[in-house]
Amino acid sequence: VQLQASGGGLVQPGGSLRLSCAASGTIFSLNTMGWYRQAPGRQRELVAHIIDGGSTNYADSVKGRFTISRDNAKNTVYLQMNSLRPEDTAVYYCNAYAKSVATMMYRDYWGQGTLVTVSS
Repeated sequence: VQLQASGGGLVQPGGSLRLSCAASGTIFSLNTMGWYRQAPGRQRELVAHIIDGGSTNYADSVKGRFTISRDNAKNTVYLQMNSLRPEDTAVYYCNAYAKSVATMMYRDYWGQGTLVTVSS
């Protein structure tokens, strides 16, 4: 299972960005998909995740500003980020808890990370 993230970039405070992450490979099942972020000098933290059935969970710091969604037909998860703040600056990592055909076991998979910079 491979995860390819895109959509990062530079945006001014108050602006918006949309991240996308597509899963590919011999996927048997995708359970939870989500986004984590890691700012310089800080630990990686959960931003949001969405379960196969559609239930979502958000970090308190992004509630009301970020929206996670997924397109199961495309094995893709999205993160719409609005009202961005300088403290949202980080590398954002896509995550999937998935079962591959090869192993038939669930495990975490990670994308390569995409940089989001919020600055004027």
